[in-house]
Amino acid sequence: MKESAKAALSYIRSRKDDLKISKEFWKNSDVHIHFPEGAIPKDGPSAGITIAVAVVSALTGRKVNRSIAMTGEITLRGKVLAIGGLNEKILAAQRFGIKKALVPKENENDIKELPPELKKGIKIIQVSHMDDVLKQAFVA
Repeated sequence: MKESAKAALSYIRSRKDDLKISKEFWKNSDVHIHFPEGAIPKDGPSAGITIAVAVVSALTGRKVNRSIAMTGEITLRGKVLAIGGLNEKILAAQRFGIKKALVPKENENDIKELPPELKKGIKIIQVSHMDDVLKQAFVA
């Protein structure tokens, strides 16, 4: 998770102009990312794109579309990498009434193999870069 947060911040710094974020935001803003343990342990990189979206939202004031679920590892340059456990993640999204899920393009074969009942009522959008994610993630 720490590595995902660091990658998200590095990507945001590299795209600060395009995202209309102050070029020295890290000097004037304290970014603290906290995932309380609670009863559910969290590990792995699959929250990378979600962390990046949350930080961009916090720094720009743009609202995130609450009806979208997303999963994907992020690289320093914003590439979205494959994740594991896609069936479980789509099932959880479906249970919460999510109608749209952003999923790494690299998981294309996993998407094809999803049982039809998991695809029912949810639009799966394949993303390969954070630019794709950001276009989908915010309220228009």
